[in-house]
Amino acid sequence: MLIRLGYDIRFSLPAPVSIVAMLHVHPSRHADLLQPDTLHIEPTASVPEYQDSFGNICSRIFAPQGDLRLYSETLIRDSGDPDPINPDAREVPIEELPNEALIYMLNSRYCEVDQLSGIALDLFGHIPHGWARVYAVCSWVNARIRFGYNFARPTRSALDTFTERVGVCRDFQHLAVTFCRALNIPARYATGYLGDIGFPASGPMDFSAWFEVYLDHRWWTFDARHNIPRIGRVLMAVGRDASDVALTTSFGFAELTQFTVITEEASEDADQ
Repeated sequence: MLIRLGYDIRFSLPAPVSIVAMLHVHPSRHADLLQPDTLHIEPTASVPEYQDSFGNICSRIFAPQGDLRLYSETLIRDSGDPDPINPDAREVPIEELPNEALIYMLNSRYCEVDQLSGIALDLFGHIPHGWARVYAVCSWVNARIRFGYNFARPTRSALDTFTERVGVCRDFQHLAVTFCRALNIPARYATGYLGDIGFPASGPMDFSAWFEVYLDHRWWTFDARHNIPRIGRVLMAVGRDASDVALTTSFGFAELTQFTVITEEASEDADQ
C-alpha cells in the first residue's frame, strides 16, 4: 500500500521568532519513503536539522516578522496490515530492561505515575501480566473517558483526565501511559499520521497520538483512543509525553492561521 502524507501549516508572526519543528517521518520509517521527506518553508530560509535525545528529527527555524508557511508532501510504502497483536507478549522484568527503556517508567510532565500508582494497582493488579494487562488499561480508558475536541486543554495531565473523565486523543494516551508505567511496564507517547484507511471518514485529517509499550523485548503499538488495530499508522516522534514531541515549539508568539494534514491511500503508480 502507498500512502500520501503531507501538511500545510501557517502562522502569523508579529515579531521575528525561533521555532523548533518536529514534522519529519521518524527515522525508523525512512526505508519506506519513496519520495523525499522535505520541510519546505516560506519565506525561504535554511532549516538545519538535528536528532534529539529520543531519536526524533527536529528542524530549527528562525522566521522573520510576517506570515510563515511550513509545508511538505511525500509518499511512503506501508504493509497495509493493521497494528500487530500478540496476546502472548510477556512483560520484561525490570532488571532485564535495556537502559534506554528505563526513562519510560518514570514520572513526566503529563504523566504523574506516583499519584496514580495505587489506582492502577486497584484497577489492574488482578489482570494477568503482559499483553492482557495493557489491553485492559486501554479498554478501561477508552470506555470511561469521553472524547471531544471541545475538551482540548494544553495543561491537562493524566491525573486531570482521570478526574475529569474527558479529553482529546493525547489525554487518552497520557492516562494509559501513566497506568502502564505504574504497573512497571515501560510506555512511551507517540505521534504521527493516522488516516481513515479501512474506516469511515471521521472529519478533517489531523496528526494523531498513540502510545507504545515494551513487551517481549520490543515496542508494540497501542491506542487508548480507538482501542482497535488501525491501518496506515506512520510514526513521526516518540517521547515521555506530549511535551517531548510538540509539532512546533515557538520561542515567542506565533498565531496559527492554517492547519491542514494529508494522509490518504495513493494509487500504486503514484511514485512514477
